[in-house]
Amino acid sequence: MVTIKDIARLAGVSPSTVSRVVSNHPRISPETSRKVKAIMEEQGYHPNVMAKSLVSKTTQTLGIMLPRPAEELFQNYFFGELLRGIVTQATRMNYDLLMTTATSSSDEVNTISRLVRGRRVDGVLLLASKRDDPLIAFLSQERFPFVLIGRSEAYPDAAMVDNNNVQTAYDATQHLISQGHKRIGFVSGPPDLTLSHDRLLGYRQALDEHDLETRAEWIVEGEFLQESGFRAMSQFMSLPERPTAIVVIDDNVAFGVLRGLSELGYRVPDDISLVSFNNIALSEMASPPLSSVDIGTYSLGYTAVQSLLRVISGEPIHQNPVIIPHRLIVRESSMNPTFKRS
Repeated sequence: MVTIKDIARLAGVSPSTVSRVVSNHPRISPETSRKVKAIMEEQGYHPNVMAKSLVSKTTQTLGIMLPRPAEELFQNYFFGELLRGIVTQATRMNYDLLMTTATSSSDEVNTISRLVRGRRVDGVLLLASKRDDPLIAFLSQERFPFVLIGRSEAYPDAAMVDNNNVQTAYDATQHLISQGHKRIGFVSGPPDLTLSHDRLLGYRQALDEHDLETRAEWIVEGEFLQESGFRAMSQFMSLPERPTAIVVIDDNVAFGVLRGLSELGYRVPDDISLVSFNNIALSEMASPPLSSVDIGTYSLGYTAVQSLLRVISGEPIHQNPVIIPHRLIVRESSMNPTFKRS
């Protein structure tokens, strides 16, 4: 088994220099670093991570709490793009990722507790925020480094990376209003999520600004699953007076909306217009192509890792929350100038 002393002897440097190369120490010259790494690769040497962790008291690992229920992660393309941003930046900074999930709120806290108190990770990324979130409460109480992708009302000083979700929904609703719609519905997510609350607020603000009616039956809550969108359409289309346009909280849910409308015999945008969020790759390939708010999903994940590494190193965060800009991508699902909207 090749040791650090073997690498040092072959490279003509000291074992401490090899150790600094492994740790990407800034005082090691690029030439020395390249030489040592080439010999390490040639000899098949891999640093003893556990031994290194005992010395440095770090793990070079970040924990990720996956959303619950876990099936959402694998059925929603948003999380794939979010994780792509996370993995890219973590890899660039030589950090590994440890992903975990749970079946209940209490299990989530127990799971994170094992990671934190067992010192298995240097910091934690939370991929979603609840309005009353025990995970944020626990991590704040432990004073353990974490970053929230989302917003916390109860812990405004927590490090956060987010969109202005009130504004994103306001812009989406405003676009439908500009197309002449007066009866606009909203397909929301779980009510305990801050995201659902903020986007519903933006939707209401846009309607209020134009003195348009908001009806309880025009707002349907669900999960971030296609099935939720499908069920919402059954509810909307059974109403005596249905909306002529709908804001949908997530592209994945919007695909279920499109399927439900198609099976019920309605056409988009001739009979009803749609705007959604996230602008995943499949949005452009939907039938019809889906208007969607691009929230910079990749940037959310990438920036969250950057922020977490600053928190871990004790660097000040000058902007909190870090707000990732958004833009509305208008496609066929919300454009129909010939539709009579009364």
